[in-house]
Amino acid sequence: MKKGLSLGIIILLLFICKEILTESKSIMDSVSFSLAIFKNNIFPSLFPFFVLSEIMVKCGMTEFIGNLLKPLMNKLFKIKSAAAFVLVMSLISGNPANAKYTRELYLNHDLNENEATKILCFSCFANPLFILGTVALLFLNNKEVGVLILLCHYIGNIIIGLLLRNYYPSAKETSHISLKTAIFEAHKKRISNQEDLGKIITNSLINSINTLLLILGVMTMCLIITTIIDNNINLNSVLQSLLNGSIEMTQGLKYISLEAIPLKLKCILSVMILSFGGISVHLQITSILSDTKIKYLPFLLSRILHSIISGILMFLCFDLWIDFFN
Repeated sequence: MKKGLSLGIIILLLFICKEILTESKSIMDSVSFSLAIFKNNIFPSLFPFFVLSEIMVKCGMTEFIGNLLKPLMNKLFKIKSAAAFVLVMSLISGNPANAKYTRELYLNHDLNENEATKILCFSCFANPLFILGTVALLFLNNKEVGVLILLCHYIGNIIIGLLLRNYYPSAKETSHISLKTAIFEAHKKRISNQEDLGKIITNSLINSINTLLLILGVMTMCLIITTIIDNNINLNSVLQSLLNGSIEMTQGLKYISLEAIPLKLKCILSVMILSFGGISVHLQITSILSDTKIKYLPFLLSRILHSIISGILMFLCFDLWIDFFN
């Protein structure tokens, strides 16, 4: 059995090498597309947040945000207040940043294995600038539906959080909100950190660049795989787009927007692809979390459920939304 698996892997790798050599034009186009996405979308939107988030964790922002949002996290999601930092930062920066924030809090002992697994499941948001800019304006050429896609995507994730509220609930914390306490806890965390500011910034820059290069590598690999699949498998164009989207999100979204199908169906499929994230995003997240004990299976099941929920929300709301703007 193991020999057969090894032989299968060797044959697959030889086939990929053959495709790279014989279909070099399409492969190079995929690599160029990957670099363009990284340069124009991923690096500008994620790099500042990656650097800032690590500095914020070291300077006590986790405690500050957690104290202010304690009732929301405790009562609504039954999770430790420190997880609020992951939720807030992920809302504005998008995936796979949520994995980086979760990893930082896990390694910092602010979240245990179960709490980190739980917050990872409902903090996987696509970058809002990517949805409103690239997906809505560049791909679909419709800014109104971009807002609806964003809302359905975000609300779907919040629903996931509510469904998981009894999944390893955290111990209850006091629900009292105090700005003074939040500032005091942040200050206490900052002075307990032995690293000077220069070292914190340097480490943040190095870790952020390493993570972004990992994201670029995984995304490029997945785009090459989708290109090889497209060159060898002839499917219905919509199915081909969905297959591409399930592997690499951006390419699938682009192809869906070019299909001769109603705008409503384009929006439903787009929000489902965004909510699932694609194998590329999943590989990026598992790579970031590879040195932790945070579980992947609950995250995978949550992404499938998120995709279904957000698709249903889009189906129910699309006509009302369009009528409102018309």
